[in-house]
Amino acid sequence: MTTRFMLDTNTVSFIARGRSGVARARLANLKADESVCISAVTEGEILYGLARNPGAHAVHAALGGFLRKMKVLPWGRAEAKVYGELRARLEAAGKTLGNLDLLIAAHAIAAEAVLVTHDQAFSGVMGANVTVNWATDIKTP
Repeated sequence: MTTRFMLDTNTVSFIARGRSGVARARLANLKADESVCISAVTEGEILYGLARNPGAHAVHAALGGFLRKMKVLPWGRAEAKVYGELRARLEAAGKTLGNLDLLIAAHAIAAEAVLVTHDQAFSGVMGANVTVNWATDIKTP
């Protein structure tokens, strides 16, 4: 069985911009039974960041090149169903997650993917067994 990894926005940024050699190496050394993708929501976040900073040519080149190589999963009905259930469960438990992060979490769950993120907020929502941090060389402030 193939393990699918879904990269969160911060992980994409760390890899594409060369901020995490550890994450970049992990992506470069995927095993034969591993695949990687991003959510359409993550692609939207990256494109928003680029639109806000049109003069950053090096960042545009790095992130644009990365996005062209990455498999982007669409967000549809199955993801919407998981989102609704996850949001209701979190609200009932008094837990919160940013709106876009919640969409990405739901997408990873619906895609049966391990979410690759540096953001600890996800593990409190999704459980530590469905999140992993490849950017272990980035220190959290």
